[in-house]
Amino acid sequence: MPIVSKYTTAQIESLMQELESVLTAAQAPVDLSLLVLGNLTTHIISQQIPLTQQPLIADSFAQALKQSLKHNPSRH
Repeated sequence: MPIVSKYTTAQIESLMQELESVLTAAQAPVDLSLLVLGNLTTHIISQQIPLTQQPLIADSFAQALKQSLKHNPSRH
């Protein structure tokens, strides 16, 4: 069963494009981009999620990332 988001595809795509533009403007290589996005993810979880829920959110995020890679038709 597909997951229904409370955000529109346009909202998600717009924010993704903005973040990608920042990384591109900084000429960040893949490893630096992933490091920064990982650190930002950690920061968001640690600052905005109650401590008791952080492990669950981190696990859910990691699982969603793995699933998105499995189902990404643009994979090479």
